[in-house]
Amino acid sequence: MMGKIFYIMGKSSSGKDTIYRKLLENERFAFRTLVPYTTRPMRSGEQDGVDYFFTDEAGLEKIRQEGRLVELRSYHTVLGIWNYFTVDDGQLDLANYHYLLIGTLESYRSMRSFYGADALVPIFLEIEDGELLQRALGRERAQKEPKYAEMCRRFLADTADFAEEKIREAGIERRFKNEELTACLSEIEAYIQSKM
Repeated sequence: MMGKIFYIMGKSSSGKDTIYRKLLENERFAFRTLVPYTTRPMRSGEQDGVDYFFTDEAGLEKIRQEGRLVELRSYHTVLGIWNYFTVDDGQLDLANYHYLLIGTLESYRSMRSFYGADALVPIFLEIEDGELLQRALGRERAQKEPKYAEMCRRFLADTADFAEEKIREAGIERRFKNEELTACLSEIEAYIQSKM
């Protein structure tokens, strides 16, 4: 058996987290996951090595110099730059297991460059923009303190990040329309089965 990395991506509010959880619960696939790394401070209730491997800028630089940095995303926050990244640290055993990951189009491209196109299977979720905004608005309204400006910023950023030319450049050929969860999930499950 040669394991695969099934990589879920799509715009914010396209249903990535829900699909990810449902696929992880499916015992037929027995997916493994990876614990990512971050330089951001640990939050209350998080555990090092469970939620993330927490490190600092020096730790990130050491990993980079060792050639073990697979992909890196940096976010400018009011508390400084927070980095989230994947490290070639022995967690991944493609000789024996299949993995399920969730990320961005850019992180997918970095993973594909590092592990090879044959190891990665993209699961690209899409949804009509009006429906996407309606879902995002509903999710935001349910928050104790809605952040509508941030919701709009994410939507505009996703429009640029998931531009058609970028999707093509990443080699994404198959897309899954997440208009109705059960039907979309069934289609994805059949696709995964065909790639295992």
